[in-house]
Amino acid sequence: MKTLLLITSFVFCFYFSSLAQTSGEELLQVDLGWEKALLKSEVGYLENLLAEEFIWVHNHAGLIDGKEAVLARARRIQEGQTDATKGRNSRDQIVVILGTTGVVSGYTVVDRGPSPTTYHFMRTYSWIDGQWKLLGNHTMAIPEE
Repeated sequence: MKTLLLITSFVFCFYFSSLAQTSGEELLQVDLGWEKALLKSEVGYLENLLAEEFIWVHNHAGLIDGKEAVLARARRIQEGQTDATKGRNSRDQIVVILGTTGVVSGYTVVDRGPSPTTYHFMRTYSWIDGQWKLLGNHTMAIPEE
């Protein structure tokens, strides 16, 4: 019985210490990886990052995607479909971590020509099996002034 209690305590300590080591900066790097993977249509990165339950609500809910739709688009681009996106640059990110949930919000400037569009985003991550999984993404275009 003491051995079982000792093992359980060790596993708990290991789990929470590994979570505690995940800082806001690390989550920010994961989020920047999301932007890069979208720009370069990196199917493997996207497949690993997105939770099975992932949902992306685009501008004014005009389009709502799940994991499979994001992966299918990336695969089509990898297979030669034209993609007008020339750049994705994030700025003014704020990272909040509460327990096993992380939220990153900020702005992304997407250049698809003729002029870039600025989006506000809010992405929700969940710490699952020792890594961050992107669970939800909401993007909203900011009107030009």
